[in-house]
Amino acid sequence: MRFDLITLFPDFFASPLASGLLGKALAKNIAEVCLTNPRDFTTDKHRKADDEPYGGGVGMVLKPEPIFAALDSLPAIDRREVLLMSPQGEVLHQNLFKTWARECDQLVIICGHYEGVDERVTTVVTREVSLGDFVLTCGEIPALTILNGTIRLLPGTVGKQESLKAESFEEGLLDYPHYTRPAEVRGHRVPDVLLSGHHERITRWRYEQQLQRTQQRRPDLYEAWLQRQEFGQDKSDVE
Repeated sequence: MRFDLITLFPDFFASPLASGLLGKALAKNIAEVCLTNPRDFTTDKHRKADDEPYGGGVGMVLKPEPIFAALDSLPAIDRREVLLMSPQGEVLHQNLFKTWARECDQLVIICGHYEGVDERVTTVVTREVSLGDFVLTCGEIPALTILNGTIRLLPGTVGKQESLKAESFEEGLLDYPHYTRPAEVRGHRVPDVLLSGHHERITRWRYEQQLQRTQQRRPDLYEAWLQRQEFGQDKSDVE
């Protein structure tokens, strides 16, 4: 799968793309990440990629022409999405990662900066995406989130595919608590059920913990899960 990032700061991605699972996935050619700087497509001697907003106001706005030219320079692969990182966009969620990993061969991600991007850029965008109801200094941070969340779902990135099925949000519930050795730390013991070796009891305990955590910490998710259960849209592996 190919990822094209249109960014004023390609150096931002140097360390993350060389580290951890992302670095391994790129080395194994599971994914390819290409960086394109809009400044390379400017026509003035100062390589200016931003300008003052029409109508006045503070801050600067990214110019449309360099972004259009950067996008035109990229290969257009079938099953492509062009994303704009924007506080006005659809809030990122796990199903988007799954959709991109399953249905896309190319993701183009436009990283915004300053006060934003000229609105005319949205004419070539298929989806605007936001991390949530807050503002960051750059679009590279959410773009990196999309890279991480999507590439880790591609076959071959994660060693044990089963681990992906037991994560938070996969069944509409938060994850259960995890423990490892030693069995006691500072007076806090691992729950006895996890030491019992009784797999059915462990499975039941984990499922109950998922329900309890989701109800307490994310009542919105819990209510949505209850509705899906009512209409038979989800079936748990636990009877």
